[in-house]
Amino acid sequence: MDFKDSPEQAEFRRTVRQWLQQNARPKNDGAQRKSQGELYEEAKLWYQKVADAGFACLDWPKEYGGAGLSQLHKVIWSQEVSAFAEPDGYFVIGIGNCGPAIMHFASEEQKRDLLPRMASAEDVWCQMFSEPSAGSDVAGLRTSAVKRGDKWIINGQKIWTSGAQHSDYGVVLCRTDTEVSKYRGLTMFFIDMHQPGVEVRPIKQMDGDAHFNEVFFNDAEIPDHQRLGEVGGGWGAALLVLMNERLAISGVQPDGFPEFLQLVKTLRLDGEPISSDPLVKAFLAECYYRHAGVKAASNRMLTAVAKGGMPGAEAALGKLVGAAMNQDIANFALQLMDGAGAVMEPELARQQAHFQKTVLFSPGIRLAGGTDEVMRNIIAEQVLGMPQEPRADKGMAFKDIPSGNQHP
Repeated sequence: MDFKDSPEQAEFRRTVRQWLQQNARPKNDGAQRKSQGELYEEAKLWYQKVADAGFACLDWPKEYGGAGLSQLHKVIWSQEVSAFAEPDGYFVIGIGNCGPAIMHFASEEQKRDLLPRMASAEDVWCQMFSEPSAGSDVAGLRTSAVKRGDKWIINGQKIWTSGAQHSDYGVVLCRTDTEVSKYRGLTMFFIDMHQPGVEVRPIKQMDGDAHFNEVFFNDAEIPDHQRLGEVGGGWGAALLVLMNERLAISGVQPDGFPEFLQLVKTLRLDGEPISSDPLVKAFLAECYYRHAGVKAASNRMLTAVAKGGMPGAEAALGKLVGAAMNQDIANFALQLMDGAGAVMEPELARQQAHFQKTVLFSPGIRLAGGTDEVMRNIIAEQVLGMPQEPRADKGMAFKDIPSGNQHP
């Protein structure tokens, strides 16, 4: 990838930087603990401000609420906005995952109606794939959609749905045929999260917030025009969403290195800079080569996408390495802080309690977008070309797959 901006890109960077300096909050500016509701409202206001300035969804067509630019313009925006304390990646699930699904499968009328409101966060979206009985096997889901006339009746449960309690719409993957293999019997829809038959139950986590949710469908009725793609074509549609999800997550996935480098530069041990400690030096070096490697791999992937390619399985690399590294760094940082690591108030804690909050939230990040084990399988099979794991249910009709609910 050529890391030098073209004249046009350099001018765009100057424009973005100038706008951010005038409209975005600097980091470390009066940080304080905020509730999830406060953060949500703050993010809504920020996204609307970005949209009004013409910087929302830079690579989307203008008629869908975007700017009609390229992936490289998105990279420039991400690089510049990272220097400010704004929630720029707050609605990445909807825009990064659901947006491409609507763009690819919805009607032209639906695109023009739904996408601009998504881009400005007037409407918030969530993605509903995971289920309690399926675990990491998305294709093993059991939420059913049954056709009745020109409508579908949905029943079942989803889990680990990020932001569902704040969402207006969601993309949902359902089983529409049990007579074929688990991959061929799926269909994708979008649904109004406020309609009858949809119930959201937040899952409280150890950091005190509810980032994930359970979603229950009880005879939720939707029209056929809310189907995304062909009946039985849900697995292909899901792969499109998942590939874009990993690309989107790779763009905002924190690995913790910049914050750790800042900490190491400021901490002292017995009057000496902690950066002179051999163990700290070794850990810092290990973190740096991982950080640099993921950044290079991400840039290579973005180059391919900018040239018209699709986001590939390589995006799993950033998720796998970055999420684990973020957790490891936070744990190491709290050990360096000793007793001060227990202070959670941003106005009192070092670096506004960044590492304290990360320790509590980072386990969830390792689940979101696919577990470590799923990421390793994707990399092994789709990037390295290694043999697939044995699958006993391959080709078997879904109704014939043994489950814990069956009795002799």
